[in-house]
Amino acid sequence: MNQDEFFKCLADRTRLDIVMMIVQEGERCVCDLTAGLGMSQPKISRHLALLRKGGILQDRRQGQWVYYRLHDSLPGWCHDVLQASAGAHSGFQQKACVDSSCCD
Repeated sequence: MNQDEFFKCLADRTRLDIVMMIVQEGERCVCDLTAGLGMSQPKISRHLALLRKGGILQDRRQGQWVYYRLHDSLPGWCHDVLQASAGAHSGFQQKACVDSSCCD
């Protein structure tokens, strides 16, 4: 991953909020992200698709749920930038997931 692609992908506030939530809280399901960011599932899913395509996030399925985490092959410098940014980021509220069955 080059710096241009990485920062261009994170230049959108919603995508930055998604990644910061995952960095701060770990792997998250879509319902966690929609609750925490106060946005609709289709909007969050569209941004997640761009983050996956950009190589920043990867997903895994567990039953009907999809969980997102930082991509395993994300370079160390990307992790460093994200960790440094996470401490100063406050773009989401920590709300409980609206469907607790996905978070068991």
